[in-house]
Formats: sequence, C-alpha cells, structure tokens
Amino acid sequence: MDHAQSPDRSGFTRRALLGTAGAGLLVGAGAGVAGAVALDRPGEASATAPGGTLGTARVPFHGEHQAGILEPQQARVQLAAFDLAEGVGRDGLRTLLQRWTRAAERLTAGESAEEADTQVALDAGPCSLTLTVGFGVALFDKAGLADRRPQALEPLPAFPADALDPARGDGDLFVQIGADDALVAVHALRVLQRQAAGTAALRWQSAGFARTPGATARPMTGRNLMGQIDGTNNPAPGEDGFAAKVFCAAGPEQPAWLAGGSYLVFRRIRMLLDNWEALPLERQERVIGRRKSDGAPLGAPAGAGERTPVDLAAQGPDGALAIPADAHVRVAAPAANGGAAMLRRGFSYHDGLLPDGSPDAGLLFLAFQADPRKGFTPVQRKLSRGDGLSRFLRHEASGLYAVPPGVPAGGYLGQQLFD
Repeated sequence: MDHAQSPDRSGFTRRALLGTAGAGLLVGAGAGVAGAVALDRPGEASATAPGGTLGTARVPFHGEHQAGILEPQQARVQLAAFDLAEGVGRDGLRTLLQRWTRAAERLTAGESAEEADTQVALDAGPCSLTLTVGFGVALFDKAGLADRRPQALEPLPAFPADALDPARGDGDLFVQIGADDALVAVHALRVLQRQAAGTAALRWQSAGFARTPGATARPMTGRNLMGQIDGTNNPAPGEDGFAAKVFCAAGPEQPAWLAGGSYLVFRRIRMLLDNWEALPLERQERVIGRRKSDGAPLGAPAGAGERTPVDLAAQGPDGALAIPADAHVRVAAPAANGGAAMLRRGFSYHDGLLPDGSPDAGLLFLAFQADPRKGFTPVQRKLSRGDGLSRFLRHEASGLYAVPPGVPAGGYLGQQLFD
C-alpha cells in the first residue's frame, strides 16, 4: 500500500488551501463474534507515512479491489446507508456513482472534492482515507437491475435472540468511510450526502473507532470494549485460499460483474458491558477461551502469546477441557464450521447511555466474504445456539451488501454492473 503523499493533480490539496502542513490499525480467533462479534480481528499495522506524519498517509483509490478491505484499519470510521428516491432508475444510480467516484478520487488524494465540498477538512491531508461502496438487496429492483442481482444477495435469515431495528440497518447503497482523522471521515460523508441530494437519502449512520496509530510503543493487535485482544486469527493476504474466502469469482452462482468484488455483512452488536465487567477475570477468560492479559489460548504454557495455535483438545490439571465447550474460540473456530471464514474489520462504538443507564456501546461488525451463505450465515447460526459469549451481546442492526470490484483508472464505482 502506497502511503506517500500523492502528486498534486489539481493544483492544490486540502492542506495547501490554508498554506499549512498537516499534523501529524487493526485488521485477524474465531470466525466471528457471537453472531459474529469478531473477537479476533486483523492484526494492527501502522498507517504512518514515511515522514511520520499521519496526515500525509494515502491509500490509492484505484485498484483491483475497492480500498477499505485489505488495508490496515484506520482510527475512525463512518458507516452509512442511503435509500434511492422513487423513480431514480438505472441512469440516476449510475450518475450518482460517477459523482461519488470523482469525489472519492480527490478526497483520498487529500484534495478538495470541489462539488459540494463543505471545507470541513481544509487543513488536513488524506489521513489514509478510504471509501468503500456496497449495493443492498432492494437496490436492484428499484434501479431496474433485478436480473443482475446476485443469488447470494438475499436477506439474511433471522437468528435466535436478534433484536434488530430496521431503521438502523439494510439500505440500498452502503458506504464505509475510514480515516485516521475524525473530521476527514465526517467531511467525506457530508460530501457524499450532499451529492446524493434528490437521488438518495441517508437511511442510517454510525460512527466507530479503533486504536490510533502510534498509541502503543510498537504495532500491536488492538482490544475491543470488553478488553479482549481482538483480531488474532483473521485470514491474511498471502495465505492459501485467502482470495477464495474473501473475493468473488465469476461462475454459476456469481455474476460476472461481481468478479473481484465481495459481500459485506454489517451487524451493530451492543455489548452488555455492565454484566461483562461484573464477571471475575477467570470467568471472562473461560467465556472467550483466551487469557485476557496476552491473548494466548487457555491451556497454553506461560510465555505463550496470542499467535500460539489454539489446542481444542488441551486439558487442565483436573482433566477437563482447558477451553470450555461453549467458549467463543471453540464454537467460532473454522474447523468447527466447515472451514467457513470471513475477513473481519470491526470498529468499536460508544454512543452514550440507554434509558436504563447502561452503555450504548459495542462493536460495528464488518465482515467481507466470497459468499455469505457459506461464511457468515452458518457461523452465526452455530454461534447463536452454543456460544457462551452470546449472553453478553445484543444484535441490534444488520445489513448485507454486494461490494463491486475496484475501480480502474478512468472508470467509476460499480461500472461493471452497468456494462
């Protein structure tokens, strides 16, 4: 990934507009999070530019896959979904995606969006900004593209104990906006929202966060709001079968336009933190199946770390299983789910207090996969039936989206769908 400052393609950057220099992640045990709480998420990597300034770190917009899938997790995220206005149709959708593409090209380079720019981020550089777009189930009928909807893009089944709020999930157009600066992410969302006026209206929006690059003395896997190291065993590029787990290939069950794309499952998962924090440490560790201090699996010797392979047959001194039968890492393990795996990229959220005084906080779960029918759905079914962690979670919003492949130079988001 190229984090160098981009060439000046327009004659100025957001930083140059004020004549100032900008000041100056988490991405891999288990397969999900009790319904997918990804209690194991990709390992953190620094997104700092060569000069050490976060603001100049840049992620290229164009490529084989959309940015925001394989890149290290940024410190901030804005997630949102839009619904198409009545009568927009195929041409209106294409025009909007072309406008969003032009804006994304400029914003990810640290430049003004020009059209509908709010000037919120005038003095910031790219800050590792990425914009990732997905298509919801209903979009295809609304835009007159029903014959192009993928077979795997169908509403997710209901799972036990789901408490979903339809107003905070689904949607025709999904956007994931990540950046290492909160204003840069908010600015990008506002630009997209203003450009969509009259074509698509904002349906829901959620803000999340991860560890800020440089917050630790060395790059480390981050922790979620339960205090657990989160992201140890996520699939990683370069591993055998990685692409087949994450990206679509044209075939009998996948349309040609989605080749190189992916499916994204979104779940807003509230953590019952008051209940969780009342548990003694030993009980927390048995629910997860890992030591809280270093992330090592239970049963591992002293000095082992989070990367120590999980031994599901390990026994304690009393002869009982070191990792309990309902521990998250056991129930979510790919070996216990027919090899099902997802690339998880979740962010924490904390939105104040609920009426009963408990925290409205948890995980914005994001999982990219080649086919949700073989990834998220079977894993979530198993987790909802037998995962001890599920007692401390509430799934409150959900969405499934087809993520088109990357944008070639001169192309636009989702162009393959229209060609």
